[in-house]
Amino acid sequence: MGSQALQILRQGVWASLTGGWYVDPHQSTFSNCFHLYLWIFLLAFPFLLFMVSVYSAVVAVFFTAIKVVNFRLHAMFDLGEIIEKKQASLTADAPRTEEGDEGSGIHDGNQHSLDSLAQKETTTIIHVASPSDFIAKPKQYYRFWVLPGKWLRVRYDRLALLALLDRNRRVGENVFAVVLASLVAFLGFLLLLQGFFRDIWVFQFCLVIASCQYSLLKSVQPDAASPMHGHNWIIVYSRPVYFCLCCVMIWIFDLSGRSGSLQPFSLYGVTFFSAHFLLCIRDMLIVFALCFPVIFLFGLLPQVNTFVMCLLEQIDMHIFGGTATTSPLSSLFSLIRSVLVAALLYGFCLGAINAPWGDAHVPVLFSVFCGLLLALSYHLSRQSSDPTILWSLVRSKLFPELESRTPEEPPVEIKDPLPEKLRNSVKEILHSDLVMCPLMAVITFAISASTVFIALQPALSFVLYILAGVVGFITHYLLPQLRKQLPWFCLAHPVLRSREYSQFEVRDAAQLMWFEKLYAWLQCVEKYFIYPAVVLNSLTTEARTFPVGRGSHQQIRAFFISVAGMKLLRSSFCAPSHQYVTLCFTTLFFQFDYPHFSETFLIDYYFMSILFSKMWDLLYKLRFVLTYIAPWQITWGSAFHAFAQPFAVPHSAVLFVQAIFSAIFSTPLNPVLGSAVFVTSYTRPVKFWERDYNTKRVDHSNTRLATQLDRNPGADDNNLNSIFYEHLTRSLQHSLCGDLLLGRWGNYSTGDCFILASDYLNALVHIIEIGNGLVTFQLRGLEFRGTYCQQREVEAITEGVEEDEGCCCCEPGHLPHMLSFNAAFGQRWLAWEVAATKYVLEGYSISDNNAASMLQVFDLRKILITYYVKSIIYYVSRSSKLEEWLTNETIQEALRPCLGPNYVDSDPTFNLNIDEDYDHRASGITPSSFCMIYLDWIQYCNSRRQTVRPSPKPVTCERDGPLVNLCFGLCILGRRALGTASHSMSASLEPFLYGLHALFKGDFRITSPRDEWVFADMDLLNRVVAPGVRMSLKLHQDHFTSPDEYEDPMVLYDAITANEEKMLISHEGDPVWRSAILANMPSLLALRHIMDDGSDEYKIIMLNKRFLSFRVIKVNRECVRGLWAGQQQELVFLRNRNPERGSIQNAKQALRNMINSSCDQPIGYPIYVSPLTTSYAGGHSQLKSVWGGPVSPHNIYTWLISSWDRLQKGCGAGCNSGGNIEDSDCGGGSTSISTNPAIHTTQSTPASCLPQPHITTIQPSMALLSQSEGRMEAGLLTSLQRTSSIQGLLGQQLSSSQLSFSSALAPPPLPGPERFCPASLLENSGHRAGQRAGLGPGGGLHYESHFGKWSFSGRKGFNGPAAAEGEGGTVQIIRTQVRGHRGVHCRLIWNSRQRIK
Repeated sequence: MGSQALQILRQGVWASLTGGWYVDPHQSTFSNCFHLYLWIFLLAFPFLLFMVSVYSAVVAVFFTAIKVVNFRLHAMFDLGEIIEKKQASLTADAPRTEEGDEGSGIHDGNQHSLDSLAQKETTTIIHVASPSDFIAKPKQYYRFWVLPGKWLRVRYDRLALLALLDRNRRVGENVFAVVLASLVAFLGFLLLLQGFFRDIWVFQFCLVIASCQYSLLKSVQPDAASPMHGHNWIIVYSRPVYFCLCCVMIWIFDLSGRSGSLQPFSLYGVTFFSAHFLLCIRDMLIVFALCFPVIFLFGLLPQVNTFVMCLLEQIDMHIFGGTATTSPLSSLFSLIRSVLVAALLYGFCLGAINAPWGDAHVPVLFSVFCGLLLALSYHLSRQSSDPTILWSLVRSKLFPELESRTPEEPPVEIKDPLPEKLRNSVKEILHSDLVMCPLMAVITFAISASTVFIALQPALSFVLYILAGVVGFITHYLLPQLRKQLPWFCLAHPVLRSREYSQFEVRDAAQLMWFEKLYAWLQCVEKYFIYPAVVLNSLTTEARTFPVGRGSHQQIRAFFISVAGMKLLRSSFCAPSHQYVTLCFTTLFFQFDYPHFSETFLIDYYFMSILFSKMWDLLYKLRFVLTYIAPWQITWGSAFHAFAQPFAVPHSAVLFVQAIFSAIFSTPLNPVLGSAVFVTSYTRPVKFWERDYNTKRVDHSNTRLATQLDRNPGADDNNLNSIFYEHLTRSLQHSLCGDLLLGRWGNYSTGDCFILASDYLNALVHIIEIGNGLVTFQLRGLEFRGTYCQQREVEAITEGVEEDEGCCCCEPGHLPHMLSFNAAFGQRWLAWEVAATKYVLEGYSISDNNAASMLQVFDLRKILITYYVKSIIYYVSRSSKLEEWLTNETIQEALRPCLGPNYVDSDPTFNLNIDEDYDHRASGITPSSFCMIYLDWIQYCNSRRQTVRPSPKPVTCERDGPLVNLCFGLCILGRRALGTASHSMSASLEPFLYGLHALFKGDFRITSPRDEWVFADMDLLNRVVAPGVRMSLKLHQDHFTSPDEYEDPMVLYDAITANEEKMLISHEGDPVWRSAILANMPSLLALRHIMDDGSDEYKIIMLNKRFLSFRVIKVNRECVRGLWAGQQQELVFLRNRNPERGSIQNAKQALRNMINSSCDQPIGYPIYVSPLTTSYAGGHSQLKSVWGGPVSPHNIYTWLISSWDRLQKGCGAGCNSGGNIEDSDCGGGSTSISTNPAIHTTQSTPASCLPQPHITTIQPSMALLSQSEGRMEAGLLTSLQRTSSIQGLLGQQLSSSQLSFSSALAPPPLPGPERFCPASLLENSGHRAGQRAGLGPGGGLHYESHFGKWSFSGRKGFNGPAAAEGEGGTVQIIRTQVRGHRGVHCRLIWNSRQRIK
């Protein structure tokens, strides 16, 4: 412990003060002396020179020389030649040999090749020593080429050079370091010459200069602000970059303050840009520069790229109303986008302000400005800050050849569907904005030009303010509180409950409730009507009341109006939850309490929106601190916590000042080592982590084959279970944005953190970016079997407090449906709250059974082997290559000995205990014993094959036939492979499970020469034996629920077929496993080998897709950011490697262990960290049913066409018989059906490819039809629907908008071709569906009226002169019904074109 503290003091504290210099006792004397003299040189050199040009030039030359030598030496180590020279040295008593000069020196290359060898030869040995006296000591050195033909001998190694100087790998890094060192020297010496520093401060400033320059040669590693372990090359440039920026700002502010060129202005009584103001800022920057060693010691400044990202993000969010960003590139893209839009709006606004304003007149240019402002703000609010998806869409449209040139494009069966889904969502948004933005601009222009914001003043302003306050209070306070699990922390149950609240197990998707619709519509009204009206009203008032003055004032005011309007509109579109508080406070404070402080309402509202965002951060920080250090819930994790708790009490004032400082600069307030002492960390973006760390799943696609077979590195639970969090991320990507807009997670804002907790899944969801219809988030999944501390915190968030009856020290009980005093008090002192208890998501239920218990006895293993053999026979009979195998000469020649009457396979792997066809008299397996057990099953499978795959030459299934012989050979081979993997003679359970798992993952090792015939076609292993092993495990598991059911061959055959269609059975390391889960496969099964903590178990993992119920826990976001920052500082800078450190012990009031476990690895230990994922509201079906679909050109076109069709149908029905549109939806239009060409179904067309009709109503009897033509035609189609011969054709020929029939009589929709189904099954299903639904291509049934003609394909019986009896009956019914109607002109036309009147 003492040595670690000294190391932290040397490498952490002292090195941070000096810029990287410290004395390392583990390094050589030369290294320490070089560092000391280098540091003294850099510190004292500014005192020796008084000319800035000379000082900067000398520093530039000095740094150039060091960087060039360092770069050349590393290049020598990388590419140089190691020269080894052996020296014969004797024992101590023997005389030493004499050598040539071994020191380093400059040598001529030509002489070295000839003369140096002679110099290195030993001279004559006087003493004849024994062979044991000679010890070979090889010496190595490198050739460092100084000039062509000249080189130096270097006996330095790479590690010593790295300890001496930092390495810059690229030439650009070296050039940048030299330029930075020169700038530091130039700017620092310039400030010294101008007399900004006196007395001791000159030495302090030279110390700062030396630390900045020294860090470019040997930096502080790790730095207090470094986000990663090891060498961080970016942090090297932090000190010199910040120093240069600070010096430039000091010089600029001093020059501006002394010249007085800037025009000062006052805002809320504070004069800005006056000479005194500028000089005060200059003095503050001077003090800031002198405090550099302390600032970098506490890590208050981030590394350069983080600083740039935070600065751009804060400017875009608070000045222009942008959203949070995901990377430095996205922050730059967002800011440039906002600046360009503001510049465009600035021109219109400036022209509108200069235009004359009348008492009842609004300039047209100002109305144009308002329309553009609203449209562009709406468009910006709907765009993500990350341009990668937009660029991907553009590239796929404009440069499709680039998409196909991807060198490592995955196979089609495992291609990720998410990128295409995101591109479609972005395309849908762009198409919608193409319509909505011009429409909003036109409407806004009309409203602004109508002078409504001038004529109705001042009453309109107060009406809008009151309306915004009332709607905001109901939407964002009252409704969320009534939907919480504990409303106001007083009620024990939510007042507005979802339908799933009382269900023990959720079986369906969440039902849409009336209060969710109300919440969505109130948000819609608030975002698109109230706040735009408030902002436009403020803009009009601001522009109208602005007096005409000098041009500079007009330009500034025009720019401010443009920026303020854009910021307020974008904020109201993206995050309206806190807008009503800001608006109400601004109105009350500046119009009623202190009206003399008010500038204008637009200025007040703009600056209050910025101030309130900081006030919310301050409130969350104070809540976190008070909750964390509350004396009645202290959770000391170590002795340091017990010491720090009373020490922190007298420093409460400092803590409050730190909270204000951290709120202003958006920095986390983190507890030191998890204690009650808090310090401010450096500023971070909303996404917090500088590194883009994502979990990389280990499977067979990214590991070597030898590694898979021997060690299987991906077999640990955490790696295998990470796929469930990945699937949860995909489910959230589909539904999160819509669920947030429906209020299912309560109030939310940028940076909020939620915990989703279920039976085994515990994930932290970090919301990063919130736009108008989009949400960007990141999910962090925790371990399934967490630590003791994690389990205690999971219990805290899942247990209820409704049963608590305590009040202080007694238990008097509580009122009905109310919380007790202790429960209500305890809930108020938590950094988290339960937002929802029954949040429904689509996921997988996981059940694991111990394979050892299912295969413990021999009888159970015998059942497994029996199913194994039957599965092999099934896959042989189902294979499309069976005829090829039966005619293959190599296979038949190898299997010909099996046809002998005395053939017996006496392999020691076969056992009487587990092989049902074992012949104990022959001590092995014979063809006769095999046929006695499995011949019936072979014959049944072959008979089913004839129905599935009819062929002109059917495969015979005789006892001595080739099919039975092939099945016998494959079954022997499969069992021998299992025995080989199970170590043959061993009869214990562990080897058997090992062999079963090896075959399950595809590790077949053919060791017997009798089985080498299988290599004639590897599909025998891949398509027959391997799936047979996996299917046998599923059948064996089903055997426990219905032991006698599979004795019937038909039941067993259908069960295997159903499992093939609806279930994926695969090893979890196979990439198809991940692909199937992400493709929402209904069921999956795997055999998992768990080797963790000394355990060696085999478990059968069964996954079933269903709806899962989660508890949604909202965590104080400042609590999460503070604990994350504390862990990073403790593990990276303070180097605390204790796995049981106090900062990760459980603290239920703050969920300390769960939050710290979710940090990026290796700081935390989440099993899955998702990439930044964006969820769009357009994919949420329930929200779409409330708000409607996107208003895109394609949807408008579709709506117009359908409306025109319905209008034609309605007019036709009304003109003929007075029928309405609903009654004649299928009968009046002339273009609805007749324009569609007839589609003939053949046997090769799968039925799943045919569109199924959406059937809603039916007339129960033909006699109930009215005399209108539309109803007659509907009844006619109903009769046609009842005939079994054309049920499929109705779905094929008529769309869902053209037919309305009852779902009770509709043919059930056939399942589509699944992604993982064999092609043979798809062809078979298509053939059967074609037989059921299709009519032969030979004829057709035509119906023709005054307005159109329907044509149906018919069977041959319909077309021929002698139809079948049933079909004739159907025709007679149709004729009778048609003749029963009066005044209707319609006809049924057969191939003979007979008219029916």
